[in-house]
Amino acid sequence: MKDILIFAHAMELGGAERALLGLLENIDYSNYSVDLFLMRHSGELLNLIPHQVHLLPEISQYSCLAVPIKDVIHKRQMKVLLGRMFAKFQARCRIRRLGLPVDNNVELEYSHKYTLWSMPNISNQQYDLAISFLTPHYFVAERIDAKQKIAWIHTDYSKVSVDVESEYKMWDKYDHIISISDSVTKSFLGVFKDLAHKIIKIENILPQYSIKKQALEFVVTKEMPCNGSIRLLSIGRFCKAKNFDNIPDICRRLIEKGINVNWYLIGYGGDEGLIRQKIFDAKMQDFVFILGKKENPYPYILSCDIYIQPSRYEGNSVTVHEAQMLGKPVVITRYETSDSQLHEGIDGIIVPMDNKGCAEGIADFIFDGAKQSRIVEKCNEYDYSNSSEISKLYSLC
Repeated sequence: MKDILIFAHAMELGGAERALLGLLENIDYSNYSVDLFLMRHSGELLNLIPHQVHLLPEISQYSCLAVPIKDVIHKRQMKVLLGRMFAKFQARCRIRRLGLPVDNNVELEYSHKYTLWSMPNISNQQYDLAISFLTPHYFVAERIDAKQKIAWIHTDYSKVSVDVESEYKMWDKYDHIISISDSVTKSFLGVFKDLAHKIIKIENILPQYSIKKQALEFVVTKEMPCNGSIRLLSIGRFCKAKNFDNIPDICRRLIEKGINVNWYLIGYGGDEGLIRQKIFDAKMQDFVFILGKKENPYPYILSCDIYIQPSRYEGNSVTVHEAQMLGKPVVITRYETSDSQLHEGIDGIIVPMDNKGCAEGIADFIFDGAKQSRIVEKCNEYDYSNSSEISKLYSLC
């Protein structure tokens, strides 16, 4: 029996968290014992963790990251508070000095880096393999005893601003670095070229059985009515990366072409106010609808006519593969890693990033019912769970 420790932040709704569930669902528990440590025992996906997984107790210091400062004070974790305040100060100094965009990863990385000293060991056990599933990756490197340690890459590093020197030291402490796609590897090595020898590709593993079962749990005709319109759906965090703020203008262009569409958005995040303002500005209140956070998004995917991921950048979108798994025609924008996301014209299509080109590409696809049918047929033939990828993980133990 091999012992594995997996470290993650929480089980909130998100693609990486869904991929973690897929990983957990496919492990052979007759040969592997798995401890899961979450910084916070929170999130809508918490109750979907397989029963064979041993969820380690929450540790107060770790639970004080990625929460409001008032919560840290309430828990009287003054060392963590000190580290977080220093991290915020250092990040702001760097951002101002280098003129970095507001959307950057520096403060998140620093919040872990400068609180590390205040964090206790996560477990007294020695593991055969310890996995840090989400960046930053400081804690598994320093607070877990394991024969092998690996860290996961989930993002496109060509699109985020980081402290390269600081993060290099963080990544270099791991025996292996797991990339979810060739494109993600390329973007990562564009920043950290000296770490190429550590890279191993393990594609996202999806919980196919759970997804198909959940898709049939309820119907969504009230929220996505069958009113003769073409029902478009997009799912993701309301943030810059997902580009939902441009959906109202893209939708407006479709309406102006005489296409009867309703576009539904599932998700949450800081850009919700911006998206609502853009809906108002484009006069799309009767065509673009924010459905909010959904613990189970799969009945909505099952009910849509076309799934659209209009992202500015992605690592490898889990939601796109979930839509394909449920037999939906998929449209994505031409972000940097789009070619690794699907096979163009075979199990989905790629449209231009700009709003005009995006709308024209979607319109052409809507009018081409035969192409949609061919894509759906291919999606139904392919195994998007990637369950065989689990063997690559076993080889690292």
